[in-house]
Amino acid sequence: MKPGILVISHGSRESLWVKLVDDAITAAAASPSLSNVPIVSSFLEIIEGRLIQDGIDELEQQGVTDLYVVPLFISSGSTHVDEIGQAFGFPWLSDLEGDLGTFRVAANVHYGMPIDDDPEIAELLLDNISSLSFDPKQEALLLIGHGSKEKVFHERWQEGLLKLGERLRALGGFQRAEYAMLLPDQAAAKLAAMQTANPEEAVIVVPLFLSQGYFTNHVIPTRLTGLEYRYNGRAMLPNPAIVRWLERQMVSGLQRLQVQK
Repeated sequence: MKPGILVISHGSRESLWVKLVDDAITAAAASPSLSNVPIVSSFLEIIEGRLIQDGIDELEQQGVTDLYVVPLFISSGSTHVDEIGQAFGFPWLSDLEGDLGTFRVAANVHYGMPIDDDPEIAELLLDNISSLSFDPKQEALLLIGHGSKEKVFHERWQEGLLKLGERLRALGGFQRAEYAMLLPDQAAAKLAAMQTANPEEAVIVVPLFLSQGYFTNHVIPTRLTGLEYRYNGRAMLPNPAIVRWLERQMVSGLQRLQVQK
């Protein structure tokens, strides 16, 4: 057996987005626990020459026989996570068919899980908003993620946002934590409802996005126009917590490969 690791993220037209992802994967791959293991960063779309099939081909050309796939996505409610799984031949989560077709792959493939409500990510988010918080007992959190309107996926997003929000609330001692999705468009209505119900509380908006860009810089502020809130737009990268999350996924994936052999 020769194991290899394929990390898959979405991709972006913003070069900094791609660099931040690549830098985190490179840093995780430098772990002594991963020495001599081929590790490739690939993208769902946009980045020509580095798409998922390109990554598979590159690893198999290096002799990889057992492939562990790490989906570097925020939520298991992402339809992208499911369509990637479909293309590798794993069971569908719903009747929603992806458009990736079927990958050409000879290696045995094992599929990991996205971030969801990982405890260390809650610590990362607390650090991101620390400069916005002055009296947590008089503050509420509004976590905003991409979301999905599709059945099954919507519910998975809800579950992950609820759990992560509670982790972050407890960790920082905040009065309460709510969540909203951009798809469907819930953010403004949720923030307005929070302010109506508890006007004495300041609301800190926490974006759940891997890297800063279009959604953090434009979409969220535009959706919340006219409402009062605290926000700095900080995303999860760059941050050593993501590097550690990646390293944990990679190491545990290799252990799973060994056990299953």
